[in-house]
Amino acid sequence: MSIRATNQADVIPLRPLPAVPPALPREPLWRDLVGEVLRRERQAQGRTLKDVAEAARISMPYLSEVERGLKEASSEVLAAAAQALGLNLADVLALAGERLVSLAAARSRPRSLGSSAVGGRRSVRSTGPAGSVGAVRPSGPMGGVLLAA
Repeated sequence: MSIRATNQADVIPLRPLPAVPPALPREPLWRDLVGEVLRRERQAQGRTLKDVAEAARISMPYLSEVERGLKEASSEVLAAAAQALGLNLADVLALAGERLVSLAAARSRPRSLGSSAVGGRRSVRSTGPAGSVGAVRPSGPMGGVLLAA
């Protein structure tokens, strides 16, 4: 028997492995969001990567990497790319921030469905037929029933 064969052993777990809950999609990185905004704006204007890179005085491969979220660009590079697209840095950052908020809302939506106040369902405040505030309408598959107080 060789040394290699004697050093290998079967591993028998003492406890069963815990069930892993389904993983949420990873939180987006800022560089991904900014790159997405730059690419979306460039494509909306019908401009090529080469055209924008030349106008911004950035190398085309570097701008491509920024758009794909592979490089974390400095504020100077982002400002130059934004200006080449007819935007300012605040526009790019605001658009990236809006995208981050929408993605965060989408990430939290599935988890909040389990919390409830009425019969295992999440409650939504609404106004009743006569404008009475405080009516509770359960949302979910059986939603649509209005309970007035």
